[in-house]
Amino acid sequence: MIYCFLADGFEELEAIAPIDMLTRAHLEVKTVGVTGEVVCGSHGIKVTADCSLKDVILDDKLEAVILPGGMPGALNLENSPVVQKAIDFAAQNDKFVCAICAAPQILGHKGLLKGRNAIAYPGFENELDGANISEDYVVCDGRFITAKGAGVAVDFGLEIVAQLISKEKSDEIRSQIQSK
Repeated sequence: MIYCFLADGFEELEAIAPIDMLTRAHLEVKTVGVTGEVVCGSHGIKVTADCSLKDVILDDKLEAVILPGGMPGALNLENSPVVQKAIDFAAQNDKFVCAICAAPQILGHKGLLKGRNAIAYPGFENELDGANISEDYVVCDGRFITAKGAGVAVDFGLEIVAQLISKEKSDEIRSQIQSK
C-alpha cells in the first residue's frame, strides 16, 4: 500500500502524476484526505480522496508515503499528527518516504535528511536541515526520494516505480508515455 497524502493547497500535478505512474505499474495507491474528503489543490482543482485520516493503517503492507508539495499544502501536511506518524513509521520500518517541491522541508524539519542527498523547490533548501543539496531534479538516497517540483512530477513517480519494482519497469512506463 502506498499512501499519497492530500491537504488543501497541494500542488495537483505533484500528486496526480506520481499516482498515475504508480497505477500504471499496478501498485496499490490510496489518496488520503488530510483536510477533508474533498481536497482543493493550489490551483483550485478539487480531488475526492480515497480515504480519510482515520482509515490510515500503518503496518507491514505499507510500502511508501508520498508528500506532494504546494503551499499551503506542505504546511497542512506538516501540521497533521497522522501524516507525522506515517512518516515516522515509514522511516523506522525501512519504507519509502517520497516528498516533492516544498514537502521535503517536512523531512528536513524532522532531521530525516541529515547527511543525505536531497532536493526541494528553489528557496526551500535551507529547510532541509543537514542535507547535502543535490543539483539533480529527483534524488533517491536510501529510502528517501525527493524532487524539485511540478516539472519533474512524472520523473518523481517513475523513480518511485524504479525503487519499488525495478528500473526496467520504470523505463517501460517511460517508453509507453513517450517521455524523454
